[in-house]
Amino acid sequence: MTTTLLHCAGRTVGRYGYGYGPGPESRPYLHPVTTLAGTPVTEVRPADHLHHLGASVAVPDVAGYNFWGGRTFVRDRGPTELDNHGVQRHLGWKLRDPDGFVQELGWEADGAELLREHRTVSVSALSATAWALDLSFSLTNRSGTGLSLGSPATNGRPGAGYGGFFWRAPKEAEPPAVFSGTLDGEEAVHGSTADWLALAGDGWTLVFAGVTEETRRDPWFVRTAQYPGVGSSLAAHRRLPVAAGATVVRRVVTVVADGRLDRDAAAALVRKAATTA
Repeated sequence: MTTTLLHCAGRTVGRYGYGYGPGPESRPYLHPVTTLAGTPVTEVRPADHLHHLGASVAVPDVAGYNFWGGRTFVRDRGPTELDNHGVQRHLGWKLRDPDGFVQELGWEADGAELLREHRTVSVSALSATAWALDLSFSLTNRSGTGLSLGSPATNGRPGAGYGGFFWRAPKEAEPPAVFSGTLDGEEAVHGSTADWLALAGDGWTLVFAGVTEETRRDPWFVRTAQYPGVGSSLAAHRRLPVAAGATVVRRVVTVVADGRLDRDAAAALVRKAATTA
C-alpha cells in the first residue's frame, strides 16, 4: 500500500501508511498527525503498548480473531498471547487526493475474508489554528454466515470495551486533561455517551465527535493516567452481531487544534466542524 500524505491549509498534517506486518499490527494507520503549527498529536508503537498505531480502526475480537494487535483477553485467563491475528489487507484506492482518500480493505483471517471495509478520510481547515479529520468506515460481513464483534469487556474484563476507531496520543510528562460538554476527568468521561470529548495536552487539543446517531450511541473509551488514548467503542458492554451481508457504519470527526482549549472553545470548534462534515 502506497503511503498517502494529507494536506490542509498548505501544510502536511498527516501521513497514512501500513502497519508493521505481517503479524499482530497488520493494519493501516495515521501517523504522524500534527497540528497546523507542526505539533505531533499521535504516537506509534509506544513502549507501553507496541500495538498502538497512531489513529486507526481496530477491533480486538472479530468472530474470535484479533484485529487489534497485542495480546488477546481470554475469559478466566486474562491477557494471553494467541496466534489468532487477522490482517486488514489493502485492496485498492477508490479516490486519493491531497485532502483525503477512499479505500477498500479486506479483513482476513485464516485465508478467509470476514469483513469488507469501505473507509473514507478527509481533512478541512477550521481556523488558523485548527483543522478537522473526518473518518468514516463501513464493515460488511463477507463471511457467508453471522458473526459478531467483541472486546475484552465482553470477554469478562469490565471497563475494557475498546474496539473501533482509536487514537493514541503522545505520552507527556503530565497526563492530558479530558472533558466533555458536562463531564471532567477520565473516570467520569470513560464509558459515557457524550456527543463529543476533548483531550488537551501540552500545547495541543483533540476534540472527538460522533457524526451519526449510531456513532454517538457508542460509549467513549478513555485513558489518560496510564497512557493517553481515546476510542469510540463498538462493543463496550455486549457483543455486536453482524448478520451475513449486513454492514456496520461509524463516523468520527476529530478536531486537531493548537493550544489548550477550554470547554467553550472546544464546543465551538465541534459545531464548526459539523457544518463542514
